[in-house]
Order: sequence, then C-alpha cells, then structure tokens
Amino acid sequence: MSQVPIVRYRDVSKSYGSIHVLNHIDLDIYSGEKVVVIGPSGSGKTTLARLLMTLEHPTSGTIEVDGELLWHQEVKGKLIQANEQHLHRLRSNIGMVFQHFNLFPHMTILKNVIEAPIHVLGLQRAEAEERAIEMLGKVGLADKLNEYPARLSGGQKQRVAIARAVVMQPKIMLFDEATSALDPELVGEVLSVIKDLAAQGDMTMMLITHEMDFAREVADRILFTDGGSIVEQGTPEQIFENPQSPRLQSFLSRFRQTWFMGGIPQASPSAE
Repeated sequence: MSQVPIVRYRDVSKSYGSIHVLNHIDLDIYSGEKVVVIGPSGSGKTTLARLLMTLEHPTSGTIEVDGELLWHQEVKGKLIQANEQHLHRLRSNIGMVFQHFNLFPHMTILKNVIEAPIHVLGLQRAEAEERAIEMLGKVGLADKLNEYPARLSGGQKQRVAIARAVVMQPKIMLFDEATSALDPELVGEVLSVIKDLAAQGDMTMMLITHEMDFAREVADRILFTDGGSIVEQGTPEQIFENPQSPRLQSFLSRFRQTWFMGGIPQASPSAE
C-alpha cells in the first residue's frame, strides 16, 4: 500500500437545506488501501461515496482524486465549479457497485459487461470481450455469458455488476452496501468475490457495509461515522477490540460478543 493519498477530502460538508449530512470531513485514502466505512443508518456513510462518484455535489470543501480537484477547476488562481468534461474525465478513474444491480435486462451478461469498455474506454470489441470473459470467470460466472439477467439469482446479478465495474480497471472502487438488497443466503457468495478482489490487486477500495465480520476481514482501516462525522478510525483490531469513543462502544455492543472465539469467526452479525 502506497503512502501517497489517491483521494483527499478537505473540510467537506453536505447539507440538504437545514439537514447536515456530512460535517467538515477531512479524510485521506491511500493508493491500494482498503477502507471500510461502518456506522448507523443515516450517519453519512453512503454520502461519502456518492460525493466521490459525483452523484452528489458537496455543499462546501474540496475532494481530490489522484492529485486533481474533482468538483472544482482552478482558473486564473480561482476555484470554479468543474464542467462536465472535467467531471467525466476524473469519473473514469472511479468504479461503483450499488445496492441494486441496474443491469440492462435486454442484454446478455457478456454484453452488459462489454458496453462500457467499448463506448467509454473505446476498446475494440474483441479486447473488451476478452477482458469481460476473464473478469466474469473471476466472479464465477464463466458459464453464464449468454444468459439474460432475468435468469440469474440476485447474488449472480450482483457479481455481474461487480465484474462490470472492475472490467473498467478504475483506480478506486466503491462498494455501497453491495449485499443489502440480497436474500441472506446469497450474501456470502458476493462478499467472497469482493474479498478475493481485495486480496488480489492494488486497487484502492472504499467499502460501506453492515457486515461486521466482513469489515474486520477485508479492511486495512475502518471508519466509524455518526451524525455526519468520522467519530473514530483505526485498524480492525483497534476498532473492534479497543473502541475509544462511547458512541462506537454503544454501536458495537449491539452485536454478539462471540465474533471471534479463539480466532475462529462465529456467525456474522450485521449492523443496524
């Protein structure tokens, strides 16, 4: 993991009228780092990712991606709002997997995955297909290339969505509660794919999850958010075994104390 930040939030706030969703966030994410964000519903977790994916505009503050301002451009020494061309260029460095799969129902699985590489990256079809077939193999769907989404389970659809995002080879991957829309028996297969991706490569990841055992296993660093602020952050061991803030202690107390007995993971609890 590099010690060079690939993402920087500086004094970032987000409000909807009088509702403050994020409050003066300062955060560095380092190249190759796996950052997991946990916290109660409504704590600002998803907004952190949506601002980075340019799905939401910050009310104040700046975000940098790979050394460039995301939402702003500097013109004659002044910061102005970035134009769509600038946002599009920087957005190409970022991939995101949402709670819902958003696959094209009229396209085969292979075609779902090759569309963006061809039309956004400008790859030739043969190269896009080669890249897509390799990625679909990695997520365990090599035998589903010519199936349509309607014939897949929820877990399989989410694995297609992961393949579709990763095949673009982004510098940063965002996972926004990627298993929360799945039936409980399908959660494990998707988490397993994400864990494998995290272990295989140098891709930077921000993962928002309610799955505490998963957070502990995959994270280099865990952020605990509450009330629009980062209340506490640290290694998985620091967060789960020695939480400092009363709010994090209260949050974690809701889960069984038998996550890891003798180093053996117990049944995975999930957050509120």
